[in-house]
Amino acid sequence: MSLYAKRGVSAQKEEVHAAIQQLDQGLYPRAFCKIYPDYLCGDADWVNIMHADGAGTKSILAYLYWKETGDASVWKGIAQDAVAMNLDDLLCIGITDNLLFSSTIDRNKGVITGEVLEAVINGTQAFFDTLKSFGVHIHYLGGETADVGDVVRTIAVNGTMTARWPRHKLVTNEKIREGNVIVGFSSAGKATYETAYNSGLGSNGLTSARHDVLEKYYATQYPETFEPTLNDEVVYIGKNKMTDTLQINGETMNVGKLLLSPTRTYAPLLKQIMEQQFDAIDGVIHCSGGGQTKCMKYLPKPLTIIKDHLFEPPPVFELIRTNSGADWKEMYQVFNMGHRLEIFTTAAAAEEMIRIAATFNIEAQVVGRVEAADNGQSTLLLKGDFGTLEYKY
Repeated sequence: MSLYAKRGVSAQKEEVHAAIQQLDQGLYPRAFCKIYPDYLCGDADWVNIMHADGAGTKSILAYLYWKETGDASVWKGIAQDAVAMNLDDLLCIGITDNLLFSSTIDRNKGVITGEVLEAVINGTQAFFDTLKSFGVHIHYLGGETADVGDVVRTIAVNGTMTARWPRHKLVTNEKIREGNVIVGFSSAGKATYETAYNSGLGSNGLTSARHDVLEKYYATQYPETFEPTLNDEVVYIGKNKMTDTLQINGETMNVGKLLLSPTRTYAPLLKQIMEQQFDAIDGVIHCSGGGQTKCMKYLPKPLTIIKDHLFEPPPVFELIRTNSGADWKEMYQVFNMGHRLEIFTTAAAAEEMIRIAATFNIEAQVVGRVEAADNGQSTLLLKGDFGTLEYKY
């Protein structure tokens, strides 16, 4: 059993998918988000979308950093995480503007102060203000903030995002086919709309990242930050403290800030690509939960996906891997490992997408391709210095 599973977390969410199997899959079952008819206005040419996601256990990292340093600014990053994890999922179906957002914040008032709530709420609005300058308008409709210390040990920051969108402007992944190339967009670096280096970690796999990197000190000092029934062998087994420093691209960063890099949104980039190259887009995948295997869930038919020109994993992933001893197969199934967005398109269109990404200082490259499936079964092959990793679906 993997360390991920021993901590009570599933990279593929098998039980969740089993639980929702009987629910309506929406108009386009292979689309990245569930899409419904326009129940709000009854227009057959429009659709409704409602999506929910959040910062996950990354909020525990923010809690640790805040307690250790007194720096409350990290909570603004958690606000961005909760928004970006919703927004970037909706980007995958083509929605780039005029969205509604409602936040849900559950806290244990005994440990989470009003200062933290203020940082999260104001951080959400500040992020929306930044996106507005790129033509991405998100309207903050409030939400629910609850003191539920009997349920939540520290804080959970989540949200729901809603949109009404024209049907002819949807990306449903139904066009993904043999001959497509896959353009990957780096999750790390410093985009033109970011204020600091982004480690690329995002908001997935943070349970592993936290326990694998940070040392046992945090288990004894902050027992409220982990499930008390977990075996000690999987709790804070790393070698680092939040304030340990590393050299990243010639800059000094501490481990806490590296792990807490706010989830990059690709909204400014995707808005331009959608406006200029919509007809060339056959599919879009947000490599979130499931990492580089995420794409396999959304294929319209059995296909072979080969990714043999992947990004070199950013330093944060090597930090996690060396601390945990996890093998490459698990790493690529849990983390994005270098790119968190990929577009299935033609070779000719890929060049222009890569050019547009460069104007935002986002590295992009063709990371793979789509081929016919063998024996009617979908297969994912990842190739690199680590060898060849095979995943069957």
